[in-house]
Amino acid sequence: MTDAPAERFERTHTATLRTLVQYAGASGDFYEMHYDVPFAQERGHAELSVHGLLKTAWLGQLVDDWFGGHGRVVSFEVSYRDMDYRDRPVTCGGEVTRRHGTTVELALWTEDADGRTTTTGAAVIELDDHSGSDA
Repeated sequence: MTDAPAERFERTHTATLRTLVQYAGASGDFYEMHYDVPFAQERGHAELSVHGLLKTAWLGQLVDDWFGGHGRVVSFEVSYRDMDYRDRPVTCGGEVTRRHGTTVELALWTEDADGRTTTTGAAVIELDDHSGSDA
């Protein structure tokens, strides 16, 4: 395997109350931390938290946009490290860490507005073979 030159890509999202309520309805995750400010504050948080799986979806969308549907996801994983909050930007990032033929490994992350990494992850993508063969 050979290391690829660094290739980074990112997108920023900001979850509003509407975003959190819509995601709760779509996912069935109605934990009060995502829509009830007094509940969140009683637990020591100044604001509503973004669903972890919403951040995962944003990272999945980032990866899908990066390879543009010209391949398939072989593996995808994330680990939540800290919370993100309503009305604060969440930057989703990815970087190519290794290439071997048509297989590409990516490092993934989210960062809050203060630059703290709140989610880490990785993906392996098998890109379509565009070597010129008609097979």
